Amino acid sequence: DWLVSQQPFSAHGSSVEDLQWSPNEDHVFSSCSTDKSIRVWDDRAVAHKACMITVPNAHDSDVNVINWNRSEPFIVSGGDDGVIKIWDLRKLDSHAALFKHHSGPITSVEWHPTDSSVFGASGEDNQVSLWDLGVESSEPLVIDDTEVPPQLLFIHQGQEEIKELHWHPHIPGVVATTSLDNFNIFKTISV
Repeated sequence: DWLVSQQPFSAHGSSVEDLQWSPNEDHVFSSCSTDKSIRVWDDRAVAHKACMITVPNAHDSDVNVINWNRSEPFIVSGGDDGVIKIWDLRKLDSHAALFKHHSGPITSVEWHPTDSSVFGASGEDNQVSLWDLGVESSEPLVIDDTEVPPQLLFIHQGQEEIKELHWHPHIPGVVATTSLDNFNIFKTISV
């Protein structure tokens, strides 16, 4: 049975852009906001004390989207700054990884359902990017005078105003994306 409190959860200084329940803790959820922060909450606490962890200035501008890793204590976030960050919940004083590939705000992020090192992101630059944290960090590749991080596995283009990206829960490597006027379903060979 759910008991519904009349008191709102409030700690963000402006619009909340995304909420995500923890995949492993029944009473824990996270939020991100245009106030540049990411917060982790426990709904068992009274509303004004429910914010347990705050990452202020998680991005240089609005934090648009977040997603929990199902196996590891990581949250991936994407912001208006076009940056994707990985946060280790055991050590939140700084991001664990940062990827700057997209040239527009990030619109969606999602961890792969079975491979805890792989995630996808979409952006207002009309690209979907797939990443693998398991790839050892090394010097970026240079293709046509553009640096490509070694963790970047795949880029999908051809849609405009991509809104969401979701991995198929049972078929490895299959991704669905939504956009302004259609949706795509594609399978990569990299994942």
